Amino acid sequence: MKECVYSISSTQLETLKAGFEGYFESFRSDDPDRQRNFDLKATHTGHVCEEILLLGREIRLSDEDLRLAEAVALFHDIGRFEQYRRYGTFHDLVSVDHADLGVSVIMENTLFECLDEETRDLALRVIAHHNKLAVPDDEDETCLFFTKLLRDADKLDIWRVVTDYYREKEKGGENCAIELDLPDLPGITGKVYRDLLAGRNIRFVHLKTLNDFKLVQLGWAFDVNFAPTFRLLDERGYLEIIRDVLPPSLTTANAYYAVRHYVDKQMAASER
Repeated sequence: MKECVYSISSTQLETLKAGFEGYFESFRSDDPDRQRNFDLKATHTGHVCEEILLLGREIRLSDEDLRLAEAVALFHDIGRFEQYRRYGTFHDLVSVDHADLGVSVIMENTLFECLDEETRDLALRVIAHHNKLAVPDDEDETCLFFTKLLRDADKLDIWRVVTDYYREKEKGGENCAIELDLPDLPGITGKVYRDLLAGRNIRFVHLKTLNDFKLVQLGWAFDVNFAPTFRLLDERGYLEIIRDVLPPSLTTANAYYAVRHYVDKQMAASER
């Protein structure tokens, strides 16, 4: 990564945190279901901040880099609140791209006004890219680095969210927002299965069932960028938890082992 030309001070980071909190508080709702999902995203945001700092320290980022990493993690899902208020879903394909909406929210509410123009532009680009099917190939080195770091941190906590949810669902707790309103039907869509086995990013437009979405969650491992992320994915057992909530079949076993083999290969390579 090239020498940084951006700057976020500790004071500016605290200002950003206060701005985020004030914006989130404006979404307080008397509807318990709506508030539960607003809280879900706020909690997720806090965890992604923790994950990105954990990863950043593992790869020995400077304090300057860590502050930028925490800032983009703090605001990466800021669009989720307005998305859910408008559409009652977190499914981008049936509502709006939440990262693009987040950039608009930040600009309209001047949430980055404490940052200089170059730092603000970099942070907005990272946030805009964090949820796309793949990282862009026409960005500068610094933007790509922080985009990949944010995508890894985001995945680590989404794996936590969905695996916690699957365990709670067994006790009778359901949340259609987490399931993207997909029907919990048996079977796997052929296109989803073939893309996973090929190590390709799976397009949400091809998802037909909740089981398809679970395969997407397994396949996110193919888009991991940093060695510590693979290690944490393995240590926390997320792949095995998702495997165990899929219907037992040769198809789901093949899907799991394709991802498991890839993760093991990446971990072995990082230890050489």
